[in-house]
Amino acid sequence: MTSPAPDGPDAPDFARYLNARSAYGPSFSHAGAAIAFLSDITGATEAWRSAAPSGASEASRASGTSAPLWPDQLTFRGERVSRVVYAPNDDRMILCGDANGSELTQLYLLTADGATLRHIAGAPDVICHFGGWSPDGGRIVYASNERDARYFDIHEVDLRTGQSRMFALPDGTYWPERYSPDGRSILIGRHETFFRNQLIMLDCASGAARALTPEPTAEHASHVAPAWSADRAGLYLLSDVERDASQLAYLDLQSGALRYLTDGEWDAEALAVSDDGARLALVINEQGYSRLELFDVRKGWESRQPLPTPDLGQCVLSDLTWSPDGRRLAFARQASGAPLDVWTLDAESGALSQITRSATGGVARESFVSPSLIQFPTFDGRQIPAFLYTPRQASAEARPAVVYVHGGPESQYRPTFNAIVQYFVACGYVVLAPNVRGSSGYGHHYMSLDDVRLRMDSVADLRSAARWLADSTIADPRRIAVMGGSYGGFMTLAALTTYPDIWAAGVDIVGIANFVTFLEQTSPWRRKLREAEYGSLEQDRDFLTAISPIHHVERIAAPLFVAHGANDPRVPVGEAEQIVASLRQRGMPVEYQRYEDEGHGLIKRANRLVAYPAIARFLEEHIGAGQREPAE
Repeated sequence: MTSPAPDGPDAPDFARYLNARSAYGPSFSHAGAAIAFLSDITGATEAWRSAAPSGASEASRASGTSAPLWPDQLTFRGERVSRVVYAPNDDRMILCGDANGSELTQLYLLTADGATLRHIAGAPDVICHFGGWSPDGGRIVYASNERDARYFDIHEVDLRTGQSRMFALPDGTYWPERYSPDGRSILIGRHETFFRNQLIMLDCASGAARALTPEPTAEHASHVAPAWSADRAGLYLLSDVERDASQLAYLDLQSGALRYLTDGEWDAEALAVSDDGARLALVINEQGYSRLELFDVRKGWESRQPLPTPDLGQCVLSDLTWSPDGRRLAFARQASGAPLDVWTLDAESGALSQITRSATGGVARESFVSPSLIQFPTFDGRQIPAFLYTPRQASAEARPAVVYVHGGPESQYRPTFNAIVQYFVACGYVVLAPNVRGSSGYGHHYMSLDDVRLRMDSVADLRSAARWLADSTIADPRRIAVMGGSYGGFMTLAALTTYPDIWAAGVDIVGIANFVTFLEQTSPWRRKLREAEYGSLEQDRDFLTAISPIHHVERIAAPLFVAHGANDPRVPVGEAEQIVASLRQRGMPVEYQRYEDEGHGLIKRANRLVAYPAIARFLEEHIGAGQREPAE
């Protein structure tokens, strides 16, 4: 028995799910009295501000938490704001934002009351990446590809005089990390790939560059999140040099020696050290869930003292930052049933304060489903980790299913709040979100198993996912769809063309159809970084041509839905145009939605309210929804 169509009178209202809000990216004001953050309350991500609790009230001490405070909106651009960072000595803020999904991020100076927003860096066709404020608040550092679209240079602006300069460095991709505590140097990273970089110290006065780590020669050699120790003699950072998983390490600035402080099975994914170097927060990614550890390291790691850390439940943490006095840690937290919100933790008492409480669109929080962490066997005997969502209401018959593929490819599906997945589960679909080979979070060996000429092995993992769903009688083998965005869009198209007999429908959102045209037309600075994963046009063109779905369209047997943003700088819209035109020429079923004011992904709520209900109707038509959860 199938349920009514998703837009029928008894169906869940997709608009409610899509109207769930989020809040993240916290930044403490210089006195610690306020927190700026980002939220999409209005439908576009804007900058907001809330009072920051200085300590827990008696009531919150008893419960371990405190209630969120009402925020003030600071920006009204109607376009995406990607970052907001307070100055270290007053309440000015640096704001980063783009328009229409272009990712051409510009830098602005925002006054404390939000009344004045002044453009300070960037041009309409340039990307700026903010690196940080100088300790005295007089300067900022950022990276820009203004000189040459293929490279990112390091720039510094003196906000007191308005003068700017570019540091003279060899061509490359440089990202600024932070100023030194005395403001005389800037720590930057030179990136060979997304997972290979070298740390460099720039002298602000002379512009001289000093390498702190060797040039990366291994397949992976990352040095990320560097921060000064309390004695200023070294840097805490996350590294994976000669390790399969990223770990906490210490870099001695005089000798250049790198010493590992942890040696765990799972990746250390986030690190934040207080300005004075006294307190350290570390997040471990354990099978997709975050585990927070806090330490007092004012006397060094060997003399570290654990700090009180409350139970945060099964969740995913991000955006860690300490208050200027080092007492409070702010972060963004989300879980399967809880949207992304800003929290603070008092490191002395262990008390939690929830700064924001994002709405869930009127959908009852208790109705959201938490996934099961499972593994399924694949063609070479490996066990592939995945998150399985099953509807709450039991069903006597096998259900329709969606295999939901993440992007990246060096990404990881994690049990975060996903309104799309929750809606489909409420409609009666089983959703399986696999972390096929090539995914991050399981060590570099696992992440490398799909590199270049191993690409299609990851597609074979999707076939194994569908077979596992069918063999386990969890899903009806005649009603399994595959859906993904970005690289997950390629995986969707590749699954449909390589294993056409398995899939009943496919949904491709901003996906790659042709690796050759993708590499030729993606943003110039991204091409080199992407070729490390996919292969180069000079050496691997024939292989990239052979595996591109556009050359196997005739094998697609299932109906396809395609959505793409016209301004996509990562996967140009021509990828969608190619696959849609080829299918239509052959008279094959395909629905296509193009959004003129979107880039890579569907960001604006107005567009999401069009695209995803259309996808829901498409899936209902082609695989049916089975028994649906009762309406709340």
